[in-house]
Order: sequence, then structure tokens, then C-alpha cells
Amino acid sequence: MTQTLSSAALEAQALSRPWFYPFKLPSGQTTPSYDGGWLDGIHHTRSTMLDAVLDATFPQNREDATAIDLACHQGWFSCQLAQRGFARVVGVDARSEHVADAGLIRNTLGLDRIELIHSDVHSLDTAALGTFDVCLILGLIYHLENPVGALRVARALTRKLCVIETQVVPNMSGMVDYGSYKFVRPLKGSFGIIDEIDDTHGPEASTTGICLVPSVEALVWILRKLGFARVEVLPPPADAYEQLLHGKRVMVAAWVD
Repeated sequence: MTQTLSSAALEAQALSRPWFYPFKLPSGQTTPSYDGGWLDGIHHTRSTMLDAVLDATFPQNREDATAIDLACHQGWFSCQLAQRGFARVVGVDARSEHVADAGLIRNTLGLDRIELIHSDVHSLDTAALGTFDVCLILGLIYHLENPVGALRVARALTRKLCVIETQVVPNMSGMVDYGSYKFVRPLKGSFGIIDEIDDTHGPEASTTGICLVPSVEALVWILRKLGFARVEVLPPPADAYEQLLHGKRVMVAAWVD
């Protein structure tokens, strides 16, 4: 009886306010999400695309598989990984309020295989954490002033598959004089600078305010140079959220071998 009351109390707490994500709770109720669910489409599209690549890479038993979710936010994907059979899931986020929210959702759903860490991605001790079969870095790198550094961290943590989802900018290509007309180098991609300096207080914005957003070509090239053996831009489903459907955002899978 005590456990039932505790579960009910946790669920009541989760249902008492809006969330960024529409979590389905044990009773069958769903947490209210921001703006009446206006952004739910992007969450469901990301989940559908992630499921497809996980099913292709881990088609059978996941009881021994591990995963880490960088910038886990309120735990949407961490919970899904645990619900889909991953034995150990580590969620990491730089904002303490997100870690607290993820802990509430984890406890409400009874997913004790999820561990939570309060840390900036650049401050993680990758040697101490070790490697994981899956590393997620979704909705993060376009909020960073050092996205390449974050991708280096992701590579260090990845044993098999890394999945990256990000806003992207138009690409630049061509040749540039690199110090002299005698030394010409090809552009491998481009980054756009986005100003979030006035938004750093926001829960879904950058913590520093200066954001470098990659082009698709830049992202793929960087992942290959960081040591991923195979990199693929994942196709969105026909009913995908409009930004993913029209290439303004992408989800990319990168395999170690």
C-alpha cells in the first residue's frame, strides 16, 4: 500500500505542471507539455528515428547494452532507452533543474536502471565513465560555442554507436587561400554563429550564449575525422516534424566500427 501511495504521489507531482516532453505515466495519463503540445511533434519524430537506428544496430537482446545520454534534459530519451531494454543508462545535464526533473520522471516510471549526473559535457571525466554501447547527443551541439569539443567527448564515450541530432545551417564550399595564394585549402563545411546571450537563463538555451551551428557537411566530416568508421544522415519519416523533414535539422548516426 505504501508503494502504491508513493507512486501515486510521484505521478501527481509530475502532472501538476507543464513539461517540455509529453511523458506517458504508469496510470496512462500524459504530462502536459509546453504550449499545449506545440513541440510534441519534434520529440516523437526524434524518438521514431532513434528507434529505427537502435533496432538496426541492436536487433536482439539489449540486456548487456549500456547507453549515455548527453544533455539528457528532463530524461525523455534516457527513459526510452531504459524502457527499450538497455541495462544501464546514464543521463548527463548541465542544469540542476533538468537533473531534478529527470529524477522525478525516472522515479515515477520506476526506471531504477537510470543514473543521473549533473555536469557540463566538457567537464566529464571520460576515462572514469568508460565507454557505452550507445552515446546520444541530441539537441545539444547547436547550443555550444565548442561543438567539436563536445563531439570529441561523445567519441571518447562511444563503444559502438553515437547518435547526434542538431539544427544545421547552409553549407559553404570552395577553395580558400590559406595564408598565401600558393597554399590553397578546400572548405570541408561551415558553421553559423547564433546569438543566445540574452537567453542563457532559458531552460532550452545555451549556458554561455555563443553558439556555433554546423552544416551537415561539416558535421559528417568532423565525425569521420574524430574516428568514427561509418557516418550516415538518417532519413526522416514521411510524417516527420517539419524541420527534420526539410533538412533544417538532421539526425546523424556514427558507428565506431
